[in-house]
Amino acid sequence: MLNNFILLQAPAGDSGMTSLIMIVLLIVIFYFFMIRPQSQKQKKINQFRQGLQKGDKVMTAGGIYGKIREVKEKVVVLEITKGVDITIDINSVYQSAQDVAETGADPAQKQ
Repeated sequence: MLNNFILLQAPAGDSGMTSLIMIVLLIVIFYFFMIRPQSQKQKKINQFRQGLQKGDKVMTAGGIYGKIREVKEKVVVLEITKGVDITIDINSVYQSAQDVAETGADPAQKQ
């Protein structure tokens, strides 16, 4: 049993290079499974926010659903019910899952 363990270890001369290769491999795996998908998701959210138009149904970060009445540079005027408007920062606007389910279209893909 001890002999098998000793045979599985790398030779003393290759230890530094093997460790370096393993670290690089770990960084590459970390990039493709965590960093890249998150940056792609953030890119889609930014594209959605840039394409916001009057009448789009959205959801705020706080969970408030509404329809956009006006889009300004940094803020959005959102109608949450007839006669009730709120002004929110554009960075707290997300696409409404309810709207996607009703229309079958992804608003982020409308451009």
